[in-house]
Amino acid sequence: LLLLPLHLLARLGAWGSFYKRVFPYIMAKVAPLYNHKVCKQKQELFSNLRKFAGPSGQLTLLEIGTGTGTNFQFYPPGCRLTCADPNPHFRKFLLKSLSENRHVKLEHLVVASGEKLHQIRDGTVDVVVCTLVLCSVTNVQKVLAEVLRVLRLGGAFYFLEHVAADHSSWTYFWQKVCDPAWKYFGDGCSLSRETEKELEKTNFSELNLRRIRVTPYWIPTSPHIIGYAVK
Repeated sequence: LLLLPLHLLARLGAWGSFYKRVFPYIMAKVAPLYNHKVCKQKQELFSNLRKFAGPSGQLTLLEIGTGTGTNFQFYPPGCRLTCADPNPHFRKFLLKSLSENRHVKLEHLVVASGEKLHQIRDGTVDVVVCTLVLCSVTNVQKVLAEVLRVLRLGGAFYFLEHVAADHSSWTYFWQKVCDPAWKYFGDGCSLSRETEKELEKTNFSELNLRRIRVTPYWIPTSPHIIGYAVK
């Protein structure tokens, strides 16, 4: 009953168009706080990006769901970057992050969802990065299929995602309770998505994954997976 007004606005198409304009401003405030909490984990995760550079020595990187560009600081100098995000209202925040991280070079800015990366050719990317995005996409399998398509053989997919907790835990109980409202205020984000299982089903030649918890541990977004997969 509490969510009924939001359900009605969503059915009429009013909530989505309104919130897509508001969401980038929220993320511009929230993303730096999250980045501070996981800074060490991100530094460790992205420390070996260079080993996936192509024969030219330059690293071609695609980031799906770039948002405000909070990952740019962790990318190696000279990185050739393509950014894809379905929300065009992130643009000014992304450009601000680029001006603060001149060690990376933006080659393409694509307004597209992770399920429809048609503007990017097959096998042309060394690395794909996706952080806090698979929780909110419409179809995880389609996104991962697109990741495999655009990656060159031997390329890698890097991820950091909040996921469903153990099903016997109180955290999972609260994830399921909060999910209906969370999806509206998180721009489609699901608290209880089984992203690890989707990665295991995808045809990667190698999967390096570990589970972590991000503070504060009592919040429903605390359980995370982090790692990379090789095509």
